[in-house]
Amino acid sequence: MPEQEVTLHDYDRYLTGLFAPEDEALRATREEMAREAIPRMFVSASEGKLLQVLARMIGARRVLEIGTLGGYSTQWLARALPADGKLISLEIDERHAAVAQRNLARAGVTDQVEVRLGPAAVTLAAMRAAGEAPFDLVFIDADKEGYPGYLEQAVPLTRDGGLILADNALSHSALDSTADSGIARFNAAVAAHPQLLAIIVPVLRGRGIDGLLVAVKQ
Repeated sequence: MPEQEVTLHDYDRYLTGLFAPEDEALRATREEMAREAIPRMFVSASEGKLLQVLARMIGARRVLEIGTLGGYSTQWLARALPADGKLISLEIDERHAAVAQRNLARAGVTDQVEVRLGPAAVTLAAMRAAGEAPFDLVFIDADKEGYPGYLEQAVPLTRDGGLILADNALSHSALDSTADSGIARFNAAVAAHPQLLAIIVPVLRGRGIDGLLVAVKQ
């Protein structure tokens, strides 16, 4: 293929076909989310595989996901866990949580995944107050204005050497120096945080480029 004809979609299709082909459970999850008119705001298959690889690299046994939506990224992360691993996913919308539960049951991961319903900020505060055991990996993919607050609550819930990941870190609002966006404030807070060593990894999607923020708690 001549270089000038190669598009971002071509690169994403190559990565997905080679490293992240969807099985029936993942395809069915996307289809059910479309039927239920759930916003198409979930990770791409190639980014989902990246989440799985990162979780497996650190031997994650406890994972916290902030933002379940239809359970697509939840499945990628759950597949990285050992048999006795646990994933807690936080979702504010009752209908989204119900769709996610059906999708997770179809994927056969309900024994390892717990969906907690309610505003994430409230649930996170309750987890900290209850002395929740630390997590090996935290994945943030929820309302973008809430990202800075989620970061503040996630750091104490993450073990030393654990990962904090965040989707949409290279959204257009992050690149607009005139905008006071949640993503821009979140990225700046991570970069300045004394306990975090971080970078944003560009990720491909059918519609273009976005970014996954990867931070190690020191």
